[in-house]
Amino acid sequence: MRKTLYSAAAVVLTSSLAIAVPADAKSNHHPKGVDTSRLTKAVTVNGQLTTLRQLQVIADRNDGNRASGLPGYDQSASYVAAQLKKAGYKVTKQTFTFPFSRDLEPATLAQVTPEAKDIETEAFDYSGSGDVTGAVTPINVSIPPGDPGSTPSGCEASDFPAAGSEPSVALVQRGLCNFGVKAANAEAAGYDAVIIFNEGQEGRQELLTGTLGDPVDIPVVGISYDDGVALNEAAGATVRVTTKTEVDLNRETTNVIADLPRKTKNPDQVVVVGAHLDSVAAGPGINDNGTGTAGVLEIAKQYVKTGYAKKAQRPVRFAFWGAEEKGLLGAYHYVESLTDAQRAKIYANLNFDMIGSPNFARFVYDGDGSSDGNAGPAGSAEIEKVFLDYFGKKKLSSAPTSFDGRSDYGPFIEVGIPAGGLFSGAEGIKTPEEATLFGGTAGAAYDSCYHQACDDITNLSTRSIDQLGDAAAHSVAVLALSKKGLYGDQKRSTSASAAKKLAQKASHGHALTR
Repeated sequence: MRKTLYSAAAVVLTSSLAIAVPADAKSNHHPKGVDTSRLTKAVTVNGQLTTLRQLQVIADRNDGNRASGLPGYDQSASYVAAQLKKAGYKVTKQTFTFPFSRDLEPATLAQVTPEAKDIETEAFDYSGSGDVTGAVTPINVSIPPGDPGSTPSGCEASDFPAAGSEPSVALVQRGLCNFGVKAANAEAAGYDAVIIFNEGQEGRQELLTGTLGDPVDIPVVGISYDDGVALNEAAGATVRVTTKTEVDLNRETTNVIADLPRKTKNPDQVVVVGAHLDSVAAGPGINDNGTGTAGVLEIAKQYVKTGYAKKAQRPVRFAFWGAEEKGLLGAYHYVESLTDAQRAKIYANLNFDMIGSPNFARFVYDGDGSSDGNAGPAGSAEIEKVFLDYFGKKKLSSAPTSFDGRSDYGPFIEVGIPAGGLFSGAEGIKTPEEATLFGGTAGAAYDSCYHQACDDITNLSTRSIDQLGDAAAHSVAVLALSKKGLYGDQKRSTSASAAKKLAQKASHGHALTR
């Protein structure tokens, strides 16, 4: 899964705007008057680390990962469910099937002629297995590229000259259409393997990985823009591509959902607080998303222990999603399994996906769309302000991150449910301005171990866990206990037309598909 497209491309850089608004600032229909200090004090770094260490132990016992569809995930789900039951929650495991894919061996790519050299590569999700040595055929590439997402390489069947009798490898460029379309067109034209290189604009130059969406029978691998340009310019190039993958279209996994058997004043206003529980198959996923999981689990425990649950105006449902790394599939399954009436009872969704990045930033989902125009449903701006108020009161800078649906809140906003949350950064590069705001190292990734085996218990910032974990706890208490609520005296609109419009606008998952 790639979080690149919702990294903080639009950071607020002036000190007057980067520091959040004071918590007592006036705002129409803004929740206030909730003292959250006991909960934020109870949600400690040590409490979260207890869960993170257990997730590491589970990964260590299961080939180094906790990916959905594999034993490490099942054991993670059982651990979380047991902790929630012990805290007094009624726990449901919601089972669903999904298309599973993983690399059994790392993909390789080597140029054979006109000179021999290895090229860094990764297989795409749902790539076929194979060992192919063949001539490289560039397919309608654009060097230098035009606007991001505009390159038509491989998007039409007519782009591909028919492959001959000898093994052939198609070289296509990221751009206008989905990776799966490019791969399917190449396979239909008789090519034995596909190399997809990044498009070339800023932010589209690194090693390319993603998902095809549907399985193909031939190897499909990704490379960087520079390596793609070099292959394109190497006259008469031949390469060797190897992949060994496993694909199962009907693998089972679960969401873990927890509710308190307790009545509230507004039972038809459910606050869903979620984090994805799965890792990628390449590593233990302790930051992505063990940190979100640990934060939400600790909040759930302390929400009961501190007595906040007894004072709640509306119910809180804690959810731990499966198969997020395959395209937000657990969250989609949950939302799509609800009736219209059940969806209308969801008051808000809070999402916490990576809150402990080593070179962290304090990114807040941009619910009002002020940074890039991607506003969420009505109420999302008010949720954003809950976080901004908190950070402002603590005199901590924060910055917006695009509200484009590429984490588990995506399925909620598609049907008109307001959402918000926090993010500490993934593989994006921290700018000098961000280093001034948040500390850390400019020119380095927020998480250099993102989606790798080194995303382990050492790949954390306890400072980030402390600050973002407390902000998350604050938001849960505010949304659950506020008497006035997000919408004042008005009810949230969840009309079919609004949901359809949002669904057309939103991206289906944050898996990199094009």
